[in-house]
Amino acid sequence: MVCFLFITTNPVAAQRVSEPKDVPAEWSEPYPPFRIAGNLYYVGTRDLACYLLVTSKGNILINTGLAGSLPLIRKSIETLGFRFSDIKILLTSQVHYDHVGAMAAIKRLTGAHMMVNAKDAPVLADGGRSDYEMGKYGVQFEPVSADRLLHNGDTITLGNTHVILLHHPGHTKGSSSFLVTVKDNNRSYRILIANMPTIITEKRLDAIPAYPGIAQDYAYTLDALKKQSFDLWVAAHASQFKLLEKHLPGGPYNPALFADRQAYDTLVSELDRVYREKMRQGSR
Repeated sequence: MVCFLFITTNPVAAQRVSEPKDVPAEWSEPYPPFRIAGNLYYVGTRDLACYLLVTSKGNILINTGLAGSLPLIRKSIETLGFRFSDIKILLTSQVHYDHVGAMAAIKRLTGAHMMVNAKDAPVLADGGRSDYEMGKYGVQFEPVSADRLLHNGDTITLGNTHVILLHHPGHTKGSSSFLVTVKDNNRSYRILIANMPTIITEKRLDAIPAYPGIAQDYAYTLDALKKQSFDLWVAAHASQFKLLEKHLPGGPYNPALFADRQAYDTLVSELDRVYREKMRQGSR
């Protein structure tokens, strides 16, 4: 009854969702699911990365891609031999329509608990309308109310798996990376699921009243990423960690493919260069 009243009386939830359509084709193109390392699996599209952590008490899904990706994600999970209904926790790298488009539907279908960085929770709850940049498109995804608000360093535990949230703001106010340690028969791996701080606004960073601390947040995140330690890394977009170059569809299990620290450092350095150039533009 409570959910029914919320849906029918909340003006944001009642608004028509209008997901942007002019998006790269690879955002919705299927990609064969595969095991990355231990109990971490890739279940996303050719570019929008979605991750499944399989635990002894159910599973954790990180990101959902666009709204239309729900059938693809479900098929990928079942192709791997797992049950879609076993999703117990939902997480996201950032609250943009290309990462949470199907979140509300998956939450309804599975009853999973939505956990989100507290700084991104208001945007998640209004379908993206209050985002400092993307809000210009109105409600871009079905709103979702969080079951738990997360903060830097918080641990999400399910069964034998522990995920640490890293607050890496800038791209959104609550952009997050995740650290998780997984094991296979050979060894354990400390994996970073990185949210890379790309800049999406054309405005000067000192001219965004809806996000007054954005410049400082970018600087903080870039510094944190440079210092981060891990064994393997992936990211919110497959293109950022060159998935299509590293893993061929149907290829053998090989965690070492994702241990490319040099590629990580190069990407972070390039993002830092773009940020500094953006800052110089603002000072002219």
